[in-house]
Amino acid sequence: MEQFNLVVIGGGPSGYAGAMRAVDFGKKVLIVEKKRIGGAGVYDGVLTSKTLWEQALKIASIRELIPEYNVNFETISKTVNEAVFERKTQMTVHLQLLHKQINKLFYYEKGKAVIQDKHIIEITKEDGSKKLVRTDFILIATGSRPRIPANIKVDEQIIVTSDGIKNFTDFPKSMVVLGAGVIGCEFATIFSAFGKTQVNLIDKADRILPFEDEDIADVIKNNLEAHNAHVHQGASLKRMENVNGVVEYELEFKTGETKIFKVEKALISIGRVPNIENIGLENAGVKLNDRGCVWDDDTQTNISNIYVAGDVTTEMALVNVGEREARHAVVRMFGPTIKPLSYKNISSIMFLNPEVAAVGMNEQECVAKGIAHKVVKLDFTTNARAIAMRKTKGFFKIIVTNDNGMRILGMRVVGEHASSAIQGVAYLIHTNQGIRELADMMHPHPSIIEGVQECLRMLLNKSIYKPYIFKDRLKCYVCENGTCTPIEHLVIQ
Repeated sequence: MEQFNLVVIGGGPSGYAGAMRAVDFGKKVLIVEKKRIGGAGVYDGVLTSKTLWEQALKIASIRELIPEYNVNFETISKTVNEAVFERKTQMTVHLQLLHKQINKLFYYEKGKAVIQDKHIIEITKEDGSKKLVRTDFILIATGSRPRIPANIKVDEQIIVTSDGIKNFTDFPKSMVVLGAGVIGCEFATIFSAFGKTQVNLIDKADRILPFEDEDIADVIKNNLEAHNAHVHQGASLKRMENVNGVVEYELEFKTGETKIFKVEKALISIGRVPNIENIGLENAGVKLNDRGCVWDDDTQTNISNIYVAGDVTTEMALVNVGEREARHAVVRMFGPTIKPLSYKNISSIMFLNPEVAAVGMNEQECVAKGIAHKVVKLDFTTNARAIAMRKTKGFFKIIVTNDNGMRILGMRVVGEHASSAIQGVAYLIHTNQGIRELADMMHPHPSIIEGVQECLRMLLNKSIYKPYIFKDRLKCYVCENGTCTPIEHLVIQ
C-alpha cells in the first residue's frame, strides 16, 4: 500500500491550494478529484459567472452609446468557454509538469475518494478499479453544490441552478431569480445588463441584500430597475413549476394578495450545501455541526490528523477564504506553530452593477453590536477618475472608532473599480492601525483610490472638498446609543 504524507480529497480552489502548500514543505502529497480539476471555482461558478458579468457590463456600456446594439449569445458563450478552457488548461498543465519535476513527491488521481479510517483512503477510478492508500494527514476539500428547495423540480433546462446556465442556447426573453442575496442579485444584474431579458427577482425580505446597509441595497436596486428588472419585494413563493415548457410561479404578498406569473426560465439561487455525502466521514468518526457542515477548530476536525477547508466548513463560501483555510491547515500539519485564522476582516467583492467591495463591518453590524463609531461618506461624483470614466454612480464609506485613534472598523465602496480601493484599508484593519499614514500618502492621480484618501482626510478635518459646502456629496456623522448625529466641521485657522 502506497504511503503519503497528505491526501487531499477535492481538486477545487481549496484542495489545489492545500496540495501546492504541502509541496512547499517537501511532503509526499496526493490530490484526488472525481470530476474536473478546478471544481466550481472554474466550472459553473466563480470564473464562469464573473466572465459573464464582465461581458454584461461591457455590453451595457456599449448600449449606453448605441441603444440599438444587439448582442449575440453565441459570442458571449464562446468568451465564457475560452476563459474556462484557459484556466483549466493552466491548472492541468501545472499539475502534469509538477509531477514530472518532483515525481516522487506529487501525485494526482482522477477518481472518487472514500475515507476508510483516519489513515486509509479508497480510490475508485473511472474504469471501476479500486486501490487503497495510506496517509499521515487528510485534507477534506470537497466543496459544495447549489441548494435546491424540496418543493421545486429543477431540471437544469427550464428551472435551473447556476449549474444549468451553461445549458442556455440563447438569452431568455424573460426569467425569474429566486433569492435576493449576493449570487441572486449578481445573476439578475448580468441578465438585465445584456438588455435581452426581462428579469424578475423574488425577495421575501423588505429589501435586497439584507445583510448590507440600506444605502448599498438602494443603489443596486435602482440600477436593476434602470435596466428593466423588477423586484418582487416582500413576496413569498407559494409554488414554482414547469408547465408545458414555461415557468409558472405564484407569489403571495404581504397584503395577502396572490398573483401568478409566467416566464421562460427560472434561476434558483438560495445558497449552497456542502458535499459531505458518501466520502466516509462516519468511518473515521468525523463530526458534523448543527448546520450540516464538517465541524472544525481552526481547520482541524475532531480527528486530529483530518483537516477541512472551503465550502464544507462553517465559514464563508468564498474562494479566497477556502484557499487561505487550506494553506493554513497544511502549515498546521507540517509547519511551525501559527496563530489561528481570523475571519473578522475578509475582503470581498459583490459583482453587481455597480460593483461593491467590502471589508470589515458595515454600519448595521456596528449598531447591532452597540459599537460607537464615526462614518464618512464620499460620493463618486467628486472623484476625478470616476468623472473621466463617466461612471459617477456610487460612494465610498469608511467606518472608524469614535475616538481620537479612529481605528478602522470597516469600509464599503460602491462603484466602478470598487475592488481596487479596499486593500489598503484592509491592511490597516488587519494591523489594527489608524488612518493618518494612509491619509498622508501620495496616491496616484487620477485614481479611484483617491476617494479613500479623501474620506480619511475628512475624518482628520483636512479634506480638499469641504463637507459643510458639499453637504449632499460628503457626509460625516457619529453614531452612539442608536442615534446618529452629523459632525460639524469647522474651518481650521
